Amino acid sequence: MFGEHELKTQFIKVGDKKIHLLEERESLVRYKRDDVERIIKNNREKLKVLPAPATGYGVKLLMVKFKDPLVVPPRDSLVGFIEAPVEIDVKVGELTIDHFMVGREKYALYGTLEAGVICRYHVSPFYAKEPDSTGAAKLIVSNPSPEWKYLERVVIPIRKTSMYYEEARAYYPLLIVTIKDNNSEVNNTGRPPKDGLKAVGEGLSLPNFLMRW
Repeated sequence: MFGEHELKTQFIKVGDKKIHLLEERESLVRYKRDDVERIIKNNREKLKVLPAPATGYGVKLLMVKFKDPLVVPPRDSLVGFIEAPVEIDVKVGELTIDHFMVGREKYALYGTLEAGVICRYHVSPFYAKEPDSTGAAKLIVSNPSPEWKYLERVVIPIRKTSMYYEEARAYYPLLIVTIKDNNSEVNNTGRPPKDGLKAVGEGLSLPNFLMRW
């Protein structure tokens, strides 16, 4: 799925989508995905299928609601994974020839009607191990306070975030969530969530996001 593919006749399945490559005359390859078609001159460059953050129509944040809220002991932490929607960039060289979404596309308002922002939205269980999903994010949830704390969602800054991937799965950078007295702070570290992954982007940390609501 993710990674480099020869420009030859084949199907490439990406989530719920399918890319069809068809070799035609004179080193031409037809690219087809749903109603999108491209004609590519094959000069032995490979087709790259890469993950991209789920910004949809230009949103800056991804809000993931836990299917079952987390309860964290005082001065303790827990580590786990959530499912996370991703989008797909298809490139030849550095040129993007196609961009599409996989799975269902949902949005929600984060905050009040007067001051809130529209986010990409997803509901996910909290997993102790990596989920069997196209996209995932690893969380370290920390409670430095002397009291038990409750967390029902995480709001992740995703604009211009780096992404990571292996053949079967895409990952957002490691996320550190610190539960504070009246809100939580989310740090998109830019770092890979585990060793051995390939990177898309520079791997830079984004400014921390304070969850006010």
